[in-house]
Amino acid sequence: MAESKSALSKPVFTKVNELRPGTSGHTLTVKVVSSKTVMQRNRASGPQARQMRIAECLVGDETGMIIFTARNEQVDLMKEGNTVNLRNAKIDMFKGSMRLAVDRWGRVEVADTSHIAVKEDNNLSLIEYELVNVVEE
Repeated sequence: MAESKSALSKPVFTKVNELRPGTSGHTLTVKVVSSKTVMQRNRASGPQARQMRIAECLVGDETGMIIFTARNEQVDLMKEGNTVNLRNAKIDMFKGSMRLAVDRWGRVEVADTSHIAVKEDNNLSLIEYELVNVVEE
């Protein structure tokens, strides 16, 4: 009997302009254009007190930009000028616009300081999507 070996496939990198609402499993390399903490509070519930932080970060590559929602320890990695790899990222919708996020099933890693010239005139988070219910007859 032949043994089957499962090899790890190389991640397929997505460009910012290829992101669409309701999609997930994206791997991207992006540069942090700006980062703004939007929420910071201490949570005393549970066995240990934890701090909860959320930052909205404008990230992009040579095809466009999008807002990335960084949570807790991700906030520390999303410093302006950093280049980061986002693994298993997903698109969340917030008030009709796309936001990029990485939940506990994904990873945020600071990448080599590769030079990325961000295309700043194509901000996908400024595009408003309307939720349309499709009724099939």
